[in-house]
Amino acid sequence: MRTLAPLLFVLIWSTGFLVGRGVAPHADPFLFLIARFGLVAAFFAAAACAARAPWPRGARRIGLHLLAGALMSGLYVGPSWWAMAHGMAAGVMALLGALQPLFTALIAVLVLGQRLPARTWWALAVGFTGVALVIAPRLAAHGAGALTPAIVAAAVGSILALTVGAMVQKSPLAAGDIRSASAVQNLSATLVVALMAVTLGTGHWDHSVTLWASLAWAVLVLSIGGVTLLVWLMRHGEATRTAALVLAVPPLAAAQSWAILGETLTPVQLAGFALAIGGVALARR
Repeated sequence: MRTLAPLLFVLIWSTGFLVGRGVAPHADPFLFLIARFGLVAAFFAAAACAARAPWPRGARRIGLHLLAGALMSGLYVGPSWWAMAHGMAAGVMALLGALQPLFTALIAVLVLGQRLPARTWWALAVGFTGVALVIAPRLAAHGAGALTPAIVAAAVGSILALTVGAMVQKSPLAAGDIRSASAVQNLSATLVVALMAVTLGTGHWDHSVTLWASLAWAVLVLSIGGVTLLVWLMRHGEATRTAALVLAVPPLAAAQSWAILGETLTPVQLAGFALAIGGVALARR
């Protein structure tokens, strides 16, 4: 189990990008996420009540949970799924997600004033150069398959939100029972994507079997199963191995989107893919 669990978690995580890209023809991404986060919040609230788990107390602690949920789920998943619905490839979005350590290093320098070793600066240069090679051809294209600056900004902004949210999540003040914490954080995420639905959503929902199956997978496997497995990994000392395997998520997501959705990458983009992953691997060292 200790060997298979990290692999299983990475496999589950990689399918999230495929779901986000695949539901785009069937539903407005924000409407889909309202259903997903709302159902997950209800599940964890019921689980917390059944187990009589303690709930967060105090305005500051509750505020941290709300902020973590808004950043890590609402402002990360919402804009990233919107970007994929408007043409961002699932594999490319997964690659941007894997750059979180590089964004953390940038925040450490620009916001916290920390000094970085030369190797980390090299990692930043290599990683972001790789991303530029992946995105530039689509950004410079015209017509079908082109990306606009707004789509790229939404995708990059979602990773910044994830990075800051992870910092909040690691705060001792945000610690607590996973069931009640997940209920509060998913409620916060629901409110965030509901606001996005009001301002940017289309209300599209085609009631197809694919859509309902995707919602079931997103709720039961991605959110509930993924969170439970992650907690198990952390409690059994497997977080380090999982973090190393996360670098397999972008190529895995790209392979899945190629096999199922027909998405492809040019040779230049493939080279950029390899450079970006190499930069993240160097930063993790």
